[in-house]
Amino acid sequence: MKNNLILLADAYKYSHHQLYYPGTSKVYSYLESRGGKFGQTMFYGLQYFLKEYLQGQAFTADDLKEAEGFLKGVFGRDDVFDPSIFQYILDEYDGHLPVRIKAVPEGTEVPVSNVLMTIENTDPKCFWLTNFLETLLMQVWYPCTVATISAEVKKVVSRYFTETATPGADAGIEFVLNDFGFRGVSSVESAGLGASAHLINFRGSDTIAGSVLAQRYYDAQEVYGLSIPATEHSICTLLGEAGELDVYKHVLNRFPTGLVACVSDSYDIFKACSEYWGGKLKTEVLEREGVLVIRPDSGDPVKTLLSIFEILFEKFGFTTNEKGYKVLPPQVRVIQGDGVNYDSIIDLFEALKNAGISAENLVLGMGGALLQKLDRDTQKFALKCSHAVVNDKAIDVQKSPTEMDADGNLHESFKKSKGGRLKLIRTVDGFKTVRESEHPDIPDELVTVFENGKMVKEWSFEDIRNRAAGFVGRSLEESLQT
Repeated sequence: MKNNLILLADAYKYSHHQLYYPGTSKVYSYLESRGGKFGQTMFYGLQYFLKEYLQGQAFTADDLKEAEGFLKGVFGRDDVFDPSIFQYILDEYDGHLPVRIKAVPEGTEVPVSNVLMTIENTDPKCFWLTNFLETLLMQVWYPCTVATISAEVKKVVSRYFTETATPGADAGIEFVLNDFGFRGVSSVESAGLGASAHLINFRGSDTIAGSVLAQRYYDAQEVYGLSIPATEHSICTLLGEAGELDVYKHVLNRFPTGLVACVSDSYDIFKACSEYWGGKLKTEVLEREGVLVIRPDSGDPVKTLLSIFEILFEKFGFTTNEKGYKVLPPQVRVIQGDGVNYDSIIDLFEALKNAGISAENLVLGMGGALLQKLDRDTQKFALKCSHAVVNDKAIDVQKSPTEMDADGNLHESFKKSKGGRLKLIRTVDGFKTVRESEHPDIPDELVTVFENGKMVKEWSFEDIRNRAAGFVGRSLEESLQT
């Protein structure tokens, strides 16, 4: 279904062109993450929205005609929606939007409470357009939040690899967290956005839509989401419990080399590990030119994994790396894909560490917690007006709500917004949001990416991955030092 840009806004916004104070000619707004679960946010996804919805002729005369009839039905009156304001953009700009958007380069990790993006109208008659676009552009919260969660998991994984894994094993970190989230998201568009956000930090993914989006909108030069042959329960239960071993044999015969994953908890994961994989199939597993990845899919993740590793060490043997942690033979690994989220990942790797087990033995699959179990408040995203021109007078705009807590005490709300035209600078202490007029000697980290219907600056997927890796690496180094 083709999207009509004129209809991609909250209904109440269609009255705003009349409600802004007479004489308004400029509205300037900014996007920030006001806080949330993590102390920093990785910016990603704006380029998709600009190229998919705003670039070029954003709407046509037919779109305007459709919207006019539709919005009369929405409001039940003729004096709310004014088609002339959109007709003006068609007449003067052939449907190209007279706005300027600046943003921090995608893949940048910015501490919360800093400006990430600004938007302003470039035609004084289109002052209303800035915040009309809020509804659509605010949706960048989603890929930003997925990218942030993925980056934070990568820091956790990297830390445990540094502490417990064999030197050189960190080359496999990009495949530790695998995206299993396609079936759990709300739409195909969400799958593409969320999965591509994950691919900034990792390469393991079963959500092909992410790699497709990266190529179409970010000029990715290769397929970044990689996967392996793997079973599901419909395969492993096809012959019933009595035929489980035959299915396992078939899996090994069908893929005698390379990586292959097999879900092994259809009946008894502990029996599968001890009697089948580590028993009757042990020789075949160890003689493979590849890796068998055993997958539990139920039970308490920590207890189940510790028990499985105990069995696998007994059956397959192990080596002790120079850091003093046990490592399975290279032909055997384990993947945990049930109950995986940011907090449980810390619990899993900490439990392995305490048990003397190297992090390199385990990879992860993450579905809903990566792509769906999040919302705009996970990182508290907001887009607010901070500057305007009214009757030729420049005005710094700011909200500063007073809140009452549970004890009846009044205090300033975290929803207090910033005032003025803003820029993001780097100092010796990191990123800082200041007014445009401040620190003229320090360049603005915000880059103009869109102006008057045209993309001014685009980022390749390779650019974004490299940038993100730098921020994650520095964050990990800092955490290890402290």
